[in-house]
Amino acid sequence: MTRATLLRDCLGRYAGFSVKGHAGYAQEGSDIVCAGISVLTTTCVNALEAVAGIAPLVTGGEDGFLEARLPQSITDAQMHDAQVLLGALHQGLSDLADGYGKYIRLAEKII
Repeated sequence: MTRATLLRDCLGRYAGFSVKGHAGYAQEGSDIVCAGISVLTTTCVNALEAVAGIAPLVTGGEDGFLEARLPQSITDAQMHDAQVLLGALHQGLSDLADGYGKYIRLAEKII
């Protein structure tokens, strides 16, 4: 199962996300749930960079681990764009969890 966590700051704004684990829906290379999660999270990181001009703090590793956090110093306009992009990620992960709840768990955490 993949555990996806949306990170929020003390004001309730999105501050980043973390995903870990393989969904286990199908064999590696054929797992549509893992593929969906990968597309959503990779697109979010790339859009934060290319669209919002933000260099997120990204950490990756084994077992499907990926974490991205917004840096401390970003402009109000960048924060707005980040909220839209991370909100879209939230919607996509939520849709996956609704359809494939046995394979992905979505949570939120205040950091």
